[in-house]
Amino acid sequence: MLYDLNIAWSPSTATAELERTLRFAKNFGYDVVALNHSVSAPIPNTPAPIINPIPQLKPTTSPSSGAATSPATAPTLPTILRRVTLTITDQSTNNYRLPDYTRAYDLLALRPTTAESFKWACLETTEPPALISLDMTSFLGWHIKPRTAMGAVKRGARFEICYSQALDPSADARQRANFIGNVLSLLRATRGRGIVVSSGARSSIALRGPADVINLLAVWGLGPERGTEALGAGARAVVVNEGIKRRGFRGVVDIVRPAVEDETAAAARKEEADKGRAEKGQKQKGQLQGLKRKEESSTSTSEGQGQGTISKRKAKKMRMEALQATGAA
Repeated sequence: MLYDLNIAWSPSTATAELERTLRFAKNFGYDVVALNHSVSAPIPNTPAPIINPIPQLKPTTSPSSGAATSPATAPTLPTILRRVTLTITDQSTNNYRLPDYTRAYDLLALRPTTAESFKWACLETTEPPALISLDMTSFLGWHIKPRTAMGAVKRGARFEICYSQALDPSADARQRANFIGNVLSLLRATRGRGIVVSSGARSSIALRGPADVINLLAVWGLGPERGTEALGAGARAVVVNEGIKRRGFRGVVDIVRPAVEDETAAAARKEEADKGRAEKGQKQKGQLQGLKRKEESSTSTSEGQGQGTISKRKAKKMRMEALQATGAA
């Protein structure tokens, strides 16, 4: 399965254009996509509930025209997740509000803009974010240190590369140079580990096929094997881990189905257990009786052997008495 965990969404996005982009992603072979809502405003201090504005679209949604067409001409939509990206400028961000966004969205991504916020997002958050997404087209102003980057990967976070930032027609030469330099710096720090590749597309024109993306990443320094993993297994690990956090117990035990049995199954199980215990009791009773018979037979044999045995002194005395009786006769 192929994943695209970043398709841009905003409240002004038209539903028809959004469905067109999703159908293009399905045609390219992406089975799971994530609609990304970027939030650049500071996280509010008030304990107000976080509202998810992204609409819920089912994977089997038909085209907007509503005409009955075959699956070849009107493919179904991929599985759709809802994601939020928080822009972090200060490391003193309200850490306790991050779980609220985690519960409201399927994926939580952080976009740090300073060296302190980058270190905070990698190492100091209460729970590691699903993704750490950097604006590769801008000059970061700090070096991505291997210790910080690999610390985030060991905690479970993944770094995201959006290839549409380099393919955007509105991007100038300086932005493309910054993108390539930042990607090389990130790959050098992580050695190609913990990388997730997304499109970041705002429309269907910015989407590319998986083979084109892997070739493009190979030009930038990420090998084909790592590139395939960044589109498949790596992205799937992010989705599965975030799903377990929401469904499971403390992010460790995944609750699949409660163990509930009907009365008939419980009675049959109890009857089978009683029958097994009865058979086991009879078997143990037979073994005890056999041991008892064996002990009795061994005791009687030893007694018989004791009665028929005569000592040498007694035998000699009996011979002497016999001889005396013969002589007297």
